[in-house]
Amino acid sequence: MDNELFNHYSEEGRELIRKAYDVAEKALEGKVRSDGSPFFGHPLAVAKIVSDEIGLPPECVAAVFLHEAVSCGKEEDIRSLKLDESIYTMVEGLNRISTIKPKDTRLEAENYKKLIIQYSTDPRVTVLKLADRLEIMRSLSIFPKADRERKVLETLMLYIPLAHQLGLYNMKREMEDIYLSYAEPEQYRLITNKLKATEKDREKLMAEFIEPLKVKLSEAGIRYKLKIRTKAAYSIWCKMVKQKVPFEGVFDVFAIRFIIDCPDDPKLERELCWKVFGFVTEEYEQDTRRLRDWVTNPKTNGYESLHITVKNREGAYVEVQIRTRRMDDIAENGFASHWSYKGIKREETMDKWLTAVRYALEHPDTDSPEDLPQPPSREIFVFTPSGELRILPAGATVLDFAFSIHTNIGQRCIGGKVGGKAVPIKEKLRTGDVVEILTAKNQRPAPDWINFVVTSKARQKIKQAINEGELKLAKAGRELLERRLKNWKLEFPDEMLTEMMKKRKMSSVNGFFAEVGKGTIDVNEIKEYILTEEQRRQEALEAAHAQEAARVHHLDTTSKDDILVLNAKDLKGLDYRMARCCNPVFGDDVFGFVTRENGIKIHRITCPNAARLIETYPYRIQKVRWAASPSSGSFQVSLKVITDLEGEALGKIMEVVGTFKASIRSFNVQENQRQGTYEILMKILVPSNLELDKVLSQIRAQKHVLKVNRQ
Repeated sequence: MDNELFNHYSEEGRELIRKAYDVAEKALEGKVRSDGSPFFGHPLAVAKIVSDEIGLPPECVAAVFLHEAVSCGKEEDIRSLKLDESIYTMVEGLNRISTIKPKDTRLEAENYKKLIIQYSTDPRVTVLKLADRLEIMRSLSIFPKADRERKVLETLMLYIPLAHQLGLYNMKREMEDIYLSYAEPEQYRLITNKLKATEKDREKLMAEFIEPLKVKLSEAGIRYKLKIRTKAAYSIWCKMVKQKVPFEGVFDVFAIRFIIDCPDDPKLERELCWKVFGFVTEEYEQDTRRLRDWVTNPKTNGYESLHITVKNREGAYVEVQIRTRRMDDIAENGFASHWSYKGIKREETMDKWLTAVRYALEHPDTDSPEDLPQPPSREIFVFTPSGELRILPAGATVLDFAFSIHTNIGQRCIGGKVGGKAVPIKEKLRTGDVVEILTAKNQRPAPDWINFVVTSKARQKIKQAINEGELKLAKAGRELLERRLKNWKLEFPDEMLTEMMKKRKMSSVNGFFAEVGKGTIDVNEIKEYILTEEQRRQEALEAAHAQEAARVHHLDTTSKDDILVLNAKDLKGLDYRMARCCNPVFGDDVFGFVTRENGIKIHRITCPNAARLIETYPYRIQKVRWAASPSSGSFQVSLKVITDLEGEALGKIMEVVGTFKASIRSFNVQENQRQGTYEILMKILVPSNLELDKVLSQIRAQKHVLKVNRQ
């Protein structure tokens, strides 16, 4: 290694670099680049960028050389050096990033950026990769056209945004301009030539701008340097395209930068920046909307500066940036560059910054907490054999990966191959794994799959498949049972089904019939249960009948044995009750239904529930008839009346009810503007159905009444 190389490091640091240099030089001997030049020139140029332009420590420079040696299969040689483990970690990260071959960079750029960060276990690896990419961009001319176009696009979509987020603005601007020179060569020449042609005008404007401020700054004892910051050609081109203006229409082509010379004391630096800000705004009118204070609140990547826009004597707006020498160094070359001076070791501070940047890259919607440790990533990045990138939650298995590709593949998955090695479906994946899914035609999802998948899609599809299988079995089980019950001339009412499910501790009807379909529950067992239950219920019914007969007060001794005689005055007794679903009235055709807890309920034969009760529970039906004549009791009846939208109709209906032996208990009216009608719901008391018929007949006869129904 040339003695002039990396001579700003300590002797210990140069010795470390020398070892790595020698291993890489030997490993790359005979290898050439596309133009025939020695390939070793690439890692050497990258190492110089890392050392001289970014200012990383010697361990990072050594990692650049060792990475290239490992790519040539010399891993044993570098391990024999017995270096600090952090160097091997950086080498491993660089090696893994070098395997990334984006299939569609433009569409999946964010995912690939995340993958680069994932591979950078040591945050400095991301910076080293950017240095590597910068060297490639500087050497684009040596590559074939197809490779050149691919590298240019990758740089635009992946590496330029990463450089911006890391605060490596010089590197970012250079890569952007190289991109533009290849992607839009004519526009690049136009912009760069115009920048050269207007250079003297910018210098004149700066001289005129500072003239009124010189005395004030001098009297305040502020030492400073002025610099013209010209916007990069790529940034100017972007504004021209976005705003649809020519070069002359871009007004912030340059900015005047105050670089204050002062000690590295944060408090003093802030005071001097704001003092210069005060002098500038006293002399020139500022646009308060354009104030950007990154001195009080620096960016995550370490950037610190005050940005203001003011109007000069000619009425033109000029951007002014105010910062200290330390701030400018960081802004130009990244945070790491500030610690590149000889004899100063601040790696711990730099690592804290890089860790904060990495956190920001992995969590773009969250502010980076400075003093908190970096949380582990919640994502892994894996590939299909064809190179397609898939992002899954940490802890994802081969089965999760299969479902991420396609539901059918997931349902038929029997295992996989990771890196060519066969693994079970439960195998957990790691970032960088290349996964091939193995399937079988007869494979079906099993309930235990739910226990080890972590993605919501896999869980949902597995549950869906299991439910579909259960539904098919349930359908088959139900059909089998219905055929057998028909042959046996038995019924299996819902109440019996519910009770049998409770005894077997089953909560799903489909699950019950699925067990029948599978044969787990024998249909003969259900038959035996039905017969036993019917016998038990018949005995209970006979006992209830005997008890009821002893309690009935109004039996007609001349009638047949199973007839209960009703009298209106006994409505509030404990023997029987009028069913609320149909509200029977003395004289209606009725039947009794023996309930379990409320004695006998009396229903009209026209009750909406009559058919179901008579068909389903014939053994609980009680024949009843009214006494020979009505008593002084009364019955509540619900009526629904539809009339035209005429107010007089309401009064007429109430008048009709009052004419007979009836009284109104409630009277509710709803207006239906769309139909042009009133809907009246009323409850009345009548002594018998004979009196009720009179009321109904007279209401129907009214002029505006359209329909009358008994509820």
